Amino acid sequence: MDLSIRVKVKRVSQMAGDAPPLPKYATEGAAGLDLPACLESPRVVAPGARVKIPTGIAIEIPHRHIVGLVFPRSGLAVKHGISLANAVGVIDSDYKGEIIVAVSNQGESEYVIKPGERIAQLVFVPVFKATIEETDELKDTGRGTGGFGSTGK
Repeated sequence: MDLSIRVKVKRVSQMAGDAPPLPKYATEGAAGLDLPACLESPRVVAPGARVKIPTGIAIEIPHRHIVGLVFPRSGLAVKHGISLANAVGVIDSDYKGEIIVAVSNQGESEYVIKPGERIAQLVFVPVFKATIEETDELKDTGRGTGGFGSTGK
């Protein structure tokens, strides 16, 4: 089953005089494309700080029913406390600007992001457009309105 899509990538800025690296999959089974930092020089992220890191690229998502989701890299999160300030970034199909990654340092030490370093990952997923229909009642379920730990796990 082929579930591939063609995504056009445009380089929109330079990195220390060079073209920014294109996103790529680290392994054949990887779900996300690694997004490299497009920086002229290393950028220090202090503990508790949030910074915007450019990727140097813009993309064209081929269909309005596809979204690009930007996720943190688990290795950076576990080893250094580097995550995304907005948890998950959303790239809508009609956005054509540079992908900027909002990085947050949740660790106790400063972290230095190097030019070209893989800072996040981009995953493409289908989008369902919802038609909102107001109602006075919803179907009952075994869970009902229980939330935040109501399942006992």
